[in-house]
Amino acid sequence: RWVEYYWFQVVFLGEEDRAPMTDEDPDREMRIAIDFPLTQLLDEYAEQSARYRELVTNNDLDQQAEGTIRNGLHVDLRWILLHLTEETARHNGHLDILREMLDGTTGR
Repeated sequence: RWVEYYWFQVVFLGEEDRAPMTDEDPDREMRIAIDFPLTQLLDEYAEQSARYRELVTNNDLDQQAEGTIRNGLHVDLRWILLHLTEETARHNGHLDILREMLDGTTGR
């Protein structure tokens, strides 16, 4: 949730970063999630995802982001979507490794 929030709202839209992470506690979002019912987290994520689908639908892929990334680089919406696809694939791979460690079954 917070990765998509950062890329769409902070980088693309240029909004202030209101994520729960801080310099002192960069992984805070991982710990506070346990304080919320899973159904609430899933509902909030579904709502957020719907907003982002609308954002992508209503903007050209070549639209430049309002915010910048490292070294002050401006990226476009296409770059952000490709980055999020890569990020999701990487984390799915991590989950697959954990599943393999638990059940001993390897994929093909």
